[in-house]
Amino acid sequence: MSREAYRQKIESRIEEGRAKLMEARAKAKGASADTRIEAEEQIRKLEKKLDAAKRKLRDVGDAAEDAWEDLTKSLDDAWSDFSGGIKDVFARFK
Repeated sequence: MSREAYRQKIESRIEEGRAKLMEARAKAKGASADTRIEAEEQIRKLEKKLDAAKRKLRDVGDAAEDAWEDLTKSLDDAWSDFSGGIKDVFARFK
């Protein structure tokens, strides 16, 4: 996959992540106080993870070929971590 295609893929994931966080915030508003507080704390942590992924994405374009592979691995791992966190947040609302 080219750098540009990979960059677009990650940008799309970040947008998707932001949308999921907005959805989680909306669900948290209707939850019990304890659930809402816990969910909002997780959401804040996940927002920081998305921000970190966005910063790493900026580095992809500037990275040397050998570093590029490490960055893509790091971004893929960050997305997996974020996805797991989103699932945990939504599990609180069931």
